[in-house]
Amino acid sequence: MDRRRALLVDAFTTEPLSGNAAGVVPDADGLDAEQMRAIAAELGASETAFVCSSASADRRIRYFTPTQEVDLCGHATIAAHAHLAADQAIEPGSHTLETNVGTLDIEIGELGEVWMTQDAPTVRPLDVEYERVAELLGIDVAALQDVGADLPIALASTGVPFVLVPVNFLEHLSAAAPDVDGIAEFASEHDAAGIYAFTFDAIDRDSTLHARCFAPGVGITEDPATGTASGACGAYLRQTGAFDSVPDELRFEQGHFVDRPSLVRVTVDEQIRVGGRAVQSLDGTLAVPEFEDDDIIEA
Repeated sequence: MDRRRALLVDAFTTEPLSGNAAGVVPDADGLDAEQMRAIAAELGASETAFVCSSASADRRIRYFTPTQEVDLCGHATIAAHAHLAADQAIEPGSHTLETNVGTLDIEIGELGEVWMTQDAPTVRPLDVEYERVAELLGIDVAALQDVGADLPIALASTGVPFVLVPVNFLEHLSAAAPDVDGIAEFASEHDAAGIYAFTFDAIDRDSTLHARCFAPGVGITEDPATGTASGACGAYLRQTGAFDSVPDELRFEQGHFVDRPSLVRVTVDEQIRVGGRAVQSLDGTLAVPEFEDDDIIEA
């Protein structure tokens, strides 16, 4: 039976069992989609990165949740490249990555930090009622209206769209009681992955903001760290003029309320980049099943 190395790697952290866990299969050539999905289901992470060879880039990654393939996943990209660098399979420097949404530039630093260039950003304000969004998040509507005059609720994307919702203070964001089904329906209405709510009232004084991300429509009740949403938020902050001068690096903390503290780094220049560290928490070998047509049970 075919056996493959499989790992769990915690992204956007330097501490095991924190950050956002991703599955990583560093040698996935020859696996078909059903085998990848089965491996992702066995590992149980929100996404698993399958590293394959590529004819057009340095490597290709396919991303699977336990139930389906997705086009891109920021934290799994960080996790996969951090593992390859730690394993000395790749060197620090510039790399290219083929994904289902195109070829992305990846930069690996001398300390193992991984930077991922995002797609060209799109940001547009949404004409939505504050009362409805507040009810979905379980937050007092005044906490949204307080900052809404300067920072509107918006749909932003650097590859994956999210609804961005500014909140005035951490005490309100921390007390959020999200309506999971309602958020899934709301996100679907706007072709978004979920809601990314944030406040500049952060826990760490070196952090730019504190964020919570709810994406139940794609199977994630609350995400510990969301690279794609962080990139979208960086683009949003630049477009809305949130800073007189955008800092060289933005630091977004997330995951504290699901006991997996994370730190996502974002740069906003000609291109949007999302970066972070990652640490391996599990390394093993999986037996890969072979699927035959006769094994499929028709409903």
